[in-house]
Amino acid sequence: MFTHTIKKTLLSLSIASVALGAGSAFAYEEGDIIIRGGAAKVAPDASSGTIKIGTPALGNTGIDKVDVDSDTQFGISATYMLSESLGIEVLAATPFEHDISLAALNTDIASTKHLPPTVTFNYHLFGAGSKFQPYIGAGLNYTVFFDEEVTPALDNGATFDVLASATCNLPTGTITSAVNTKIDLEDSAGIAIHAGFDYAFTDNIGINVSYYWIDINTTAEITTDSNAGQVKAEVDVDIDPSVYMIGATYKF
Repeated sequence: MFTHTIKKTLLSLSIASVALGAGSAFAYEEGDIIIRGGAAKVAPDASSGTIKIGTPALGNTGIDKVDVDSDTQFGISATYMLSESLGIEVLAATPFEHDISLAALNTDIASTKHLPPTVTFNYHLFGAGSKFQPYIGAGLNYTVFFDEEVTPALDNGATFDVLASATCNLPTGTITSAVNTKIDLEDSAGIAIHAGFDYAFTDNIGINVSYYWIDINTTAEITTDSNAGQVKAEVDVDIDPSVYMIGATYKF
């Protein structure tokens, strides 16, 4: 799916380049530093495996469709130009917060925050002197999850009874209470694909629009203390978000 999005993005950049034309601004040179900052929206394209129950019932619940919602925060990036065309960029942001939902319960079961530091090498397609400066790039992302919290919908016996009974190993009604429920998401490392453009208003100031596709995969582990003992469950989730960013550009 991300390949189709990238193609659409590059097509849009090509059309825009013809429409905007050229002017005398943003002559990138080796050693230049470019700061970009603005609103960044993380829109997950989440999919998941089935939830697996550990002790006391071993099995696959057959329940999936764990989803993650979108969030918008302040994003900032810094690019160091290695040459007139090639730059290395570091992307950062204020922490994103996402609700995690389970379709089988039709409700939010947890929330988490994350930071997605990303490093990409960007190739700028136009030469010096163009007001319109499109670029494409690729690199690596490392996503750190923290401040995971569960909702009351997950921290109760009825929810875990649904999960445990779905394994066919426990009859419905076996788990009647659940407390001290916790969720933990593993950090993720993956590739990042990048495309965007700057449009200059002066030699140093302009506007930026950029798009990232980031490969984020995590395993969520859930534990609770139930009347039947400690119950453990885990599920693999592919978050794979699109990140859209628009803001200002300043070239030093």
